[in-house]
Amino acid sequence: MMGIHNWIVRGVECFIACLLIIIPLTCAEEGLNIKCCAASNSTDIRKLTWISDYGWFPDDASCQPITRAEANFTGYDVRFFKIDSGKRCYKLPTNKDQDYLIRGTFLYGDSVGSLDSFDVLIGVTKISRVNTSEDLKVEGIFRAKDQHTDFCLVHDKGYPYISQLELKPLEDSEYLNVLGKAPNILKLVSRNDVGNSGEDIRYPDDPFDRIWDTDSKLVKPSPDLTLARSYIHNASTTVPIRVLQTALTHPDRLEFLHSSLDAEYHNYTLFLYFFELNSTIKPQQRVFKIYINNEIHQDEFDIQANGSYYNEVALNVTAKEALNLTLVKVSNRSVFGPILNAYEILQMYSWIQGTNQQDVDTIEMARYELLQHNKENQVLQSWSGDPCHPLPWKGLTCQSMNGDPVITRLDISSSRLRGPLPANITRLNNLMQLNVTHNKFTARIPEFPSSSKLTSVDLSHNELVGFLPNSLTSLPNLTTLYYGCNNLSKGTPSFNNSRLATDYGVCVNVTQSSTRNIQGILIGTVACGSFLLALGVALVCIYRQKFIAQRNFDGKRHPMTKNAIFSLPSSDDVTFKSITIQMFTLEYIENATHKYKTLIGEGGFGSVYRGTLSDGQEVAVKVRSSTSTQGTREFENELNLLSSIRHENLVPLLGYCCENDQQILVYPFMSNGSLQDRLYGEAAKRKTLDWPTRLSIALGAARGLTHLHTFAGRCVIHRDVKSSNILLDQSMNAKVADFGFSKYAPQEGDSGASLEVRGTAGYLDPEYYSTQHLSAKSDVFSFGVVLLEIVSGREPLNIHRPRNEWSLVEWAKPYIRESKIDEIVDPSIKGVYHAEAMWRVVEAALACIEPFSAYRPCMADIVRELEDALIIENNASEYMKSIDSIGGYSLGGSNRFSIVIDKKNVIPPTPTPTEPSPINAQAMAPPEPR
Repeated sequence: MMGIHNWIVRGVECFIACLLIIIPLTCAEEGLNIKCCAASNSTDIRKLTWISDYGWFPDDASCQPITRAEANFTGYDVRFFKIDSGKRCYKLPTNKDQDYLIRGTFLYGDSVGSLDSFDVLIGVTKISRVNTSEDLKVEGIFRAKDQHTDFCLVHDKGYPYISQLELKPLEDSEYLNVLGKAPNILKLVSRNDVGNSGEDIRYPDDPFDRIWDTDSKLVKPSPDLTLARSYIHNASTTVPIRVLQTALTHPDRLEFLHSSLDAEYHNYTLFLYFFELNSTIKPQQRVFKIYINNEIHQDEFDIQANGSYYNEVALNVTAKEALNLTLVKVSNRSVFGPILNAYEILQMYSWIQGTNQQDVDTIEMARYELLQHNKENQVLQSWSGDPCHPLPWKGLTCQSMNGDPVITRLDISSSRLRGPLPANITRLNNLMQLNVTHNKFTARIPEFPSSSKLTSVDLSHNELVGFLPNSLTSLPNLTTLYYGCNNLSKGTPSFNNSRLATDYGVCVNVTQSSTRNIQGILIGTVACGSFLLALGVALVCIYRQKFIAQRNFDGKRHPMTKNAIFSLPSSDDVTFKSITIQMFTLEYIENATHKYKTLIGEGGFGSVYRGTLSDGQEVAVKVRSSTSTQGTREFENELNLLSSIRHENLVPLLGYCCENDQQILVYPFMSNGSLQDRLYGEAAKRKTLDWPTRLSIALGAARGLTHLHTFAGRCVIHRDVKSSNILLDQSMNAKVADFGFSKYAPQEGDSGASLEVRGTAGYLDPEYYSTQHLSAKSDVFSFGVVLLEIVSGREPLNIHRPRNEWSLVEWAKPYIRESKIDEIVDPSIKGVYHAEAMWRVVEAALACIEPFSAYRPCMADIVRELEDALIIENNASEYMKSIDSIGGYSLGGSNRFSIVIDKKNVIPPTPTPTEPSPINAQAMAPPEPR
């Protein structure tokens, strides 16, 4: 079966090549000549046929003409690849084990940015970097490993571009044979026709279309330097006869200088070509030594030693920065001085192994299937070249296995894909995680081979039909399976694994940020399972009339003009404050970010780049991605809100850009990242936070949320409170960010249910999730989870922990109720916190995560509790003296949020956001000993 599969893969691959690439290879010598953006095929004065690259990249919009001020410049088009990251590759047809010369031409002109910089790769091996203000040709020699070879441009900064691409077969080439058995690539450094002062020599004189330069500046000047010329007939040589008809000679020594080599040591191969142009000279009359960088490589070289007037030498050397080729006469034996007709210098690169070929074939088959229904899809268009190296395709994760990179994770969620789910995806032999959620995949779910290594599969939120295949549910390694929100036939599938985490086909509507890998499952865990869900449904029925309508946040729009000033009342005082929001041009944004050079983050809205405004202020520039699940509504939502509100603990909006379908928001740069980064993010960003700093961050974030909830008499609900949305400035001040999902709280007369539940798994209010009724207490629940993160240093959800520790909320509750908070405190702060301050924070968190919103405090209560905790922490010794005078009090904990409420006799009301919590309304009992 695997043989048949490979045969099919090869067949389709061949079909794709024939379909997309019409290549008129009129003869082997002519090779493949591609003129980028050419309107049609053409033939040049050398009788070479040039074809357009539209078979590879059919987009006219990426083509621009090259213009220059200089006279007699022949105009060319250049193709720009306007990508912020990744690579673009030309997949070229080759014959396995055949040697090829490949040459890319990069013409410089007014349309090319001076900051454009990108790498050039053959396969996955980097051979050059284009970063120059002049024309450049990059040429390599390689031995093909398969029926195709990629020529790739990899983004660094600015935009990669190319003008021409040539591929020439090298029949009977000796270039790579002199290097031994190890696979290598040679990059041309210099190819010189010594003594020729005319035009460069190339095809048809050179059947391989090598370009023989005539740069005399490389020769060290000498008064006795002599030009030799002769006509050669019927000689058997590996270089063109015209190249050998000129030479330089000297009575004593010839010297050639190359001073533009790489700064680091590299291996180089030199090919030296000699032809004795003086037929009167006999063997042993012209003998000389060959030095490279003053190291002798040939002691006594005689051109005619093999009985021919023609001879050549191949030398392998190691050098950096400069290479000096010197030929010195053997004075005691030779009559004539050295001669040289031509030479080549090539830099040696080891061939880097690409992705496992079976994985390559399979994923390219899947891409081909997807393209049939998604021809304009940007994710698929970005899939170019090797799937794993040097940058993996968007959505792919790769690992090394037995020396070969293999694909272990495929996440194409929220990629706007439609059509059948490609069966070839299931045949990726090393795939462990598959996520295709939030697309429009149709038809049946394909069968899965029993050999599959899949541990996690998310098929939810598509339009799949039919039954869930047994071949999927019975996979031996599967631990997570989501398939809800489809059109699947009803039925109870059989699950062989009793520990399988699944949504059982139940449709869960949460935001994309909450559906990556763990969608749905742990929402159920946080919501205390099906019991709480049933209670929530019952509440909907009993109290339907009590919930009030909800008006969309964009009901009030604020005008957006350049440097607009908005005056509005603040809840902090009765004066009016002016808020300035600038409207930036796209050109200004590109200059400020150096064309999006420095990526500092990714979110549901898009990529975030670091930049600097003209006044020197550092900023974070959030650019909406074309594949983002958040759109114009969220963009306008954040604009409208942040053009109306300011607070020291809310990230301010400095400006925006809405030009050429681009939606961009500009904020001050927060140099200390997010709270999540500091607690348990990437190792490079993680930093131990002491307890007072954590308390200060929690208090700042709480104050920001309180300002939202009490703003101008109309509560604003954030709806996505989490540690990654709490940013830290250079002074570690907390600022709440990301208001794309924010909404005004329901008012009387509004409809009760939210049209779409928003939030992130692990933080989502179970009551809001089950009833779809929104209130400010939903933010309170989420903030309670953040407090537990601050205390424990743990993620809100982690399915890699033991089953009872997946949910931070459910894991921490028992320890708190049993007064064992030391069991949940982050080990990095154990023993360095005041117990009373810690207890106040923990009990505040416990109150926030009450299942029913009526029993939760409001944010103003939390602010007061955190203020007290910070005072206690910062003034521990004085606080100890004050409580000693009361007597009988232990620092085991405080009971401010532990007041007993008879929940059996209380019908949970839904208070307005500004009304005090039931807890706050009662008299606080004095602390009791623990």
